[in-house]
Amino acid sequence: MTEKELQMETSPNKLGLSFEFFPPKTAEGMDKLRETRTQLSKFNPEFYSVTFGAGGSTRDRTMDTVLEIQREGFQAAPHISCISSSKDEIRDLLHAYQAQGIKRLVALRGDIPSGEVSAGDFRYASELVQFIRGETGNHFHIEVAAYPEFHPEARTPAADLQNLKRKVDAGANSAITQYFYNADAYFRFVEQCDALGIAIPIVPGIMPIYNITQLARFSSICGAEIPRWLKMRLEEYGDDMASLRAFGIDVVSELCDTLLAWGAPSLHFYTLNQAGTISNIIHNISE
Repeated sequence: MTEKELQMETSPNKLGLSFEFFPPKTAEGMDKLRETRTQLSKFNPEFYSVTFGAGGSTRDRTMDTVLEIQREGFQAAPHISCISSSKDEIRDLLHAYQAQGIKRLVALRGDIPSGEVSAGDFRYASELVQFIRGETGNHFHIEVAAYPEFHPEARTPAADLQNLKRKVDAGANSAITQYFYNADAYFRFVEQCDALGIAIPIVPGIMPIYNITQLARFSSICGAEIPRWLKMRLEEYGDDMASLRAFGIDVVSELCDTLLAWGAPSLHFYTLNQAGTISNIIHNISE
């Protein structure tokens, strides 16, 4: 075992890591996720977050996954999205998590399910954060979303920053960003937040690179930019997935090193319920 690996094993959460999962649909998927958690647990994560489908479509599976993680001795942070939900539904969900001893939430607006017209009792994540505080006081540590390259629906960059400030003013404790591959975008964003008096930790979200088609699809939905140089290099690999992933590990490892070296408080990995690539990235990160 190397000195770096020994430090990771013996020093809890040395790098300040957290990991996002989605709730599996099948028993086989749950088994795979358990294996993924086993592999990632050696990095002593601060918490695991679990996503919440559009309109609450995965509500039961999200809760089941969260409670299983908690039983394993780790802190779990369920996502709660408020679009298409009533206040009564959110209240019941909050009280259920509170009763189970869950201490952290990721509060999001969420996407309107396809074909649905009604948006429920909430329009914005700031309203959800305010509601959570009103219902449960300071019981929960509330994470919210932030967008260094700005939300695709934002009218202007300034308007998007004001949206984040409203969430902070409503009671958010920290923020997790959308993924990005341009570190300067994150640092400029943090500076702009500081100028507005947004003083909460802003944790960069990290997306490993598995294949260019998947990454392009995700990025077109969420508005994350794939820099031209990166896109062209990935396309050069064609069907050579092993080389593409090795290159992606190097790119994302360097990004993480830069972020941590210049003051990012921690890293939040979007795992897609996979551990191998992320494990390689973490082992590459300088300390």
